[in-house]
Amino acid sequence: MAARVLASLFVMTSGIIARACTQAYRQALANASKTGVVHEAAQKIKRGLIISEPEARQILGVTEKSSWDEVIKKYDTLFQRNAQNGSFYLQSKVHRAKECLEAAYQKNSTRSV
Repeated sequence: MAARVLASLFVMTSGIIARACTQAYRQALANASKTGVVHEAAQKIKRGLIISEPEARQILGVTEKSSWDEVIKKYDTLFQRNAQNGSFYLQSKVHRAKECLEAAYQKNSTRSV
């Protein structure tokens, strides 16, 4: 008898928690769409700008005056170091930083021509 009561209590509680989580998620999506966060994030992903140029420079440890060769050397060093230590997250951040700076350097080289 006690087991039945506990089981039904568990089932009811699980249902209430699931509904509350679903409602909270819907409300979070509604709030995000009101503020434009979802649209802005989608635009950044569409443009491929996951990180900003200053953040990319900070990740790779280069300055604005660094040459592309210096950027590549830093990238290779950091990428290999993180490949050996098994940090896929850091490895992907280093890769995204290089992609961001590559786009910036290409944009600057077309302006110079």
